[in-house]
Amino acid sequence: MNVRNVRVVRIVRVVLLAMIAGAGVSAAQFQRGLSFGERIATDNDFDGRFNYCRLVFDGNRNGGSWRTDFPAADVNMSIRFSELTRTRVAFHPSGEPKHLLVRATSPTLFRCPLVIMTAPGSAIFSPEEAAGLRTFLDKGGFLWADDFWGTDQWDQWEEEIRKVLPEHAIVELPMDHPMLRTQFIVTAIPQIPNIGYWRRSGGDTSERGSDSAVPRARMIVDSRGQPMVLMTHNTDISDSWEREGEDPNYFYEFSPKGYALGINVLLYALTH
Repeated sequence: MNVRNVRVVRIVRVVLLAMIAGAGVSAAQFQRGLSFGERIATDNDFDGRFNYCRLVFDGNRNGGSWRTDFPAADVNMSIRFSELTRTRVAFHPSGEPKHLLVRATSPTLFRCPLVIMTAPGSAIFSPEEAAGLRTFLDKGGFLWADDFWGTDQWDQWEEEIRKVLPEHAIVELPMDHPMLRTQFIVTAIPQIPNIGYWRRSGGDTSERGSDSAVPRARMIVDSRGQPMVLMTHNTDISDSWEREGEDPNYFYEFSPKGYALGINVLLYALTH
């Protein structure tokens, strides 16, 4: 390598090191499952306002991963939640919502009253993660698992959530439950497909055909009857947030329903 090439390599290294230092990148950002620029939340990320907390998990990618609908769903819901409710939502000085990533083993999990996970049908919880989620839920936390389809993904999710709450029954969310009345009146669980499937299929909504024909909302409750876990199955509620600006027809068909349910769930989880 000649002197000029050596000098270029050194300059590139210095620039990369400066970028990393300037961004405050910690070792936590390079944990398994995270890409450059992604990091697990720390205590300094919380200031008492609402943060959209997304659960990072390992899995088999059977129908997606924790990144499904990330980060646009987190950003768009945070903005709409600040606009349509009186909730004080956390924003960066740049104006972007301060949405956060947490793991089931993160101490900062307990700074989030509500945690949302997508593609739960691909999740695999370690014993440590199951124990962390169990403690979080026992202490009053709320978990919303959204966007999984058909029998196979449900079966895998049920096996994993049983590691967390082995003795609790899974029941249907009644359509007259207060969760569906906190701000908007929701009379049915909408079936919302991902925008790619919707376009390819010519407007169909059941991503697994007859095996996912009926959208369902199930829950796990505590000893007082309060929901701890909400599971929206055979539907992709968060895609209606993520894709709100990509196609007017998709927006008008799905986003109002998706936001109505989402805002209701968030308000309920924050006030119960």
